[in-house]
Amino acid sequence: MKAVIVGCGRVGATVADALDAAGHEVVIIDTQTRAFERLPSTFRGSTIRGDGTDEDVLRRGGAEGADVFLALTEGDNRNTMASQLAVDVLGIRQVIAKINDPVRADAYASLGIATLCRTNLMADAVYASLGMPTRYLDGVQEPTGTHAGGNHHAAAKATGAAAPAPSGSATVPSPAGSPASATAAQPSSADREG
Repeated sequence: MKAVIVGCGRVGATVADALDAAGHEVVIIDTQTRAFERLPSTFRGSTIRGDGTDEDVLRRGGAEGADVFLALTEGDNRNTMASQLAVDVLGIRQVIAKINDPVRADAYASLGIATLCRTNLMADAVYASLGMPTRYLDGVQEPTGTHAGGNHHAAAKATGAAAPAPSGSATVPSPAGSPASATAAQPSSADREG
């Protein structure tokens, strides 16, 4: 399996290490070179310094044709943009976006993007500890709606196989000032990956 991860923070680095240790091909992208210091010295995957919302960076990183795409930065908007590119432009079928805001997580799931909301996960952990019913124990909120490229997750789940390639594509604009290369990223202090 080939996995592309945008964001080498604590979560991204942990997942990248686990996938790499299990023998999967891993590419991890972050705007900060120092973020890759979170990876262990045994990490055999690829690290790319660049903006995960830039289509050229994703293509140069080998995201096209990946089996799994995980947007795990600290920015909800950045994760959503990267996920939309992954699904609608690069045709990746299994995409998950980390969304910190529960309202946004629900909204993006209704638009066809699988979301992972740590706020909901932490609330569930508290509820479970108190013996109360939980709501998000599976962790990932599966898409309930569709986006321009269709609902890949539901199709793959229903057939037990890969979903069909997206029909048509949507253009997702890169943020103003996005770097044209993977080595020239300049993140804003408000939305750093990681």
